[in-house]
Amino acid sequence: MSNKQTRTDVILIGAGIMSATLGTLLKELVPDWKITVFEKLANAGEESSNEWNNAGTGHAALCELNYTVEKPDGSIDISKAININEQFQVSTQFWSYLVNRNLIRHPQDFIMPLPHMSFVQGEKNVTFLKKRFEALSNNPLFQGMEFSDDPEKLKEWIPVIMNGRTSKEPMAATKIDSGTDVNFGALTRMLFDHLKSENVEMNYKHSVEDIKQTKDGSWEVKVHDIDSGKVKYHKAKFVFIGGGGGSLPLLQKTGVPESKHIGGFPVSGLFLVCNNPEIAAQHHAKVYGKAKVGAPPMSVPHLDTRFIDNKKSLLFGPFAGFSPKFLKTGSNMDLLSSIKPNNLVTMVAAGAKNVPLTKYLIEQVMLSKEQRIEELREFIPHAKSEDWDIVVAGQRVQVIKDTAAGKGTLQFGTEVINAADGSIAALLGASPGASTAVHVMLEVLEKCFPQHMKEWEPKIKEMIPSYGVSLVENPELIREIHTSTAQTLGLSEKLPLQIARQSVS
Repeated sequence: MSNKQTRTDVILIGAGIMSATLGTLLKELVPDWKITVFEKLANAGEESSNEWNNAGTGHAALCELNYTVEKPDGSIDISKAININEQFQVSTQFWSYLVNRNLIRHPQDFIMPLPHMSFVQGEKNVTFLKKRFEALSNNPLFQGMEFSDDPEKLKEWIPVIMNGRTSKEPMAATKIDSGTDVNFGALTRMLFDHLKSENVEMNYKHSVEDIKQTKDGSWEVKVHDIDSGKVKYHKAKFVFIGGGGGSLPLLQKTGVPESKHIGGFPVSGLFLVCNNPEIAAQHHAKVYGKAKVGAPPMSVPHLDTRFIDNKKSLLFGPFAGFSPKFLKTGSNMDLLSSIKPNNLVTMVAAGAKNVPLTKYLIEQVMLSKEQRIEELREFIPHAKSEDWDIVVAGQRVQVIKDTAAGKGTLQFGTEVINAADGSIAALLGASPGASTAVHVMLEVLEKCFPQHMKEWEPKIKEMIPSYGVSLVENPELIREIHTSTAQTLGLSEKLPLQIARQSVS
C-alpha cells in the first residue's frame, strides 16, 4: 500500500448502530483517543439500522416465541429469553446514562413505551403459550406478564385482530406493558451527532476498498472518496468492521485466520404498511405470532405499532425474500464474490442442508400482494388490500460456519469475529442485533482490549450498573434498573404494576 497515511487510534467502518455504540463507549472510556468513521452512504443509519429496515422492537424476549423452546419433556427452556432480556437491559441502562448526562436528548424521539404481545391459534399452540407464560411470569425479569384465552379479554387487548373473527379455534395471547418500540435509525443519528461534537471524524460517501495489516501490527485501510474519486490510506491500531451485511467481504480482505471457513447467506424482507390511519389508530402493541415450518426466525409474523418521524404507523411482516445482495444498496455479485477457496466446502454444505429454507424463500419471493394480504388476514380477518402498501425492508446476512453440529451450519444470531491479537473485529449476523448493541460492543471491548478492562471497569459500571452482575439473580437490582431507566427514558407509565408498586413502597 501507500506510504502516505493518515494515522488515527480507531477506525470504525460503517455508520450504523454498532459503530455508533462502540464509538460512544470508547469516547467515554478514553476521551483522548482519535476515532475516524467511514460510511459509503451519504448519512448515518441508512442501511440495517434504518427505521424502515428493521422491526423497531426493543428485543427483550417478551413476545418472541422463538426465544423459548419446548423441550422433549414438555417443559419450556427460557434460558435464551433470560439472556436476551438481560442484554436489552444493558442497552436501556447505557441510553439512560447518555440522556442523564445530556449527551443525547429527547429520548421520546427514539424510544416509546409499547405493550409486547404473543398471539397464537390452535389447541397445541395455546398449550405451549400457557406453559411459556407460566415459566416466564415466575421470573423477576418478566414480571407483569398476563395471559388470556378469553375472547372478550382479547378483544380489549387487540381489537383489530379480534374484530369479525368467527373461527371457533382456540386462541390465546400474552401481554406485558413494559415493552418498547425503538427507532434505531434516530438513535444512530443522535449518537453520531454526539460523536461529531466530540471531534470524531465522520467521512460519509467513503467506501473502504481494502484492509491490510502492517509489520507493526497496525491496520492500513484503503478508502475511496466517492465524490472526488481520490483514494486515501488511513492507519489505525484498532479497526471495527460494523458494516451490516457488508462486514463479511471486508473481514475476508483482512486475511486473518478467524475470517476463514465463514460464509454468509443473504435474506431480504418486505413489510405491509397500513395507509389507513383509522385502522392504525385502533392497534397499540407489537404482536408476534409463530414462524411457519421451514421459515427462518427473522420471518416470525408480527403486527407492529411503530413510531417513525413522530407518526404512528402499523406494519405487518416480514415476508422473507432472497437477493444475492449483502446490503440493500449492495451488488448482485455480493454472494458469489464472498465464496472463497477456504469457505467453499462450508457454503456447499450449507446449501445441501438448507434446501427447505431455499424453497421457502423462493416461494416467498413469488408471492403476489394479494397472497401477502391473505397472510395478513390470519392477524386481521377483514384486512383490505387497498389499505396496505408494500415496503422493501433491509437485507440481513446470516452467518454460515463450521460448528460442532457439522459443516455449513446456518447461524441465526449476532456474532463478533476478532483477530487473536484483538487489533480488528467484525460484527456478523442479524437478530436480535440492534437491541443488544451495547452488550455486543462490550463484548468487543472485552475481546479486543483485555489489557484495559480493569482500568475501564469503574466507568463501565457507572454507565451500566448491572455490568458483571446476573440480573436474574438480583431481583432488587432489576427493580432499581427498571424504575430508573423507565423514568429517564419516559417509559414510567408503562412499568409492570408489581414493579411500580414496589418502587413506590
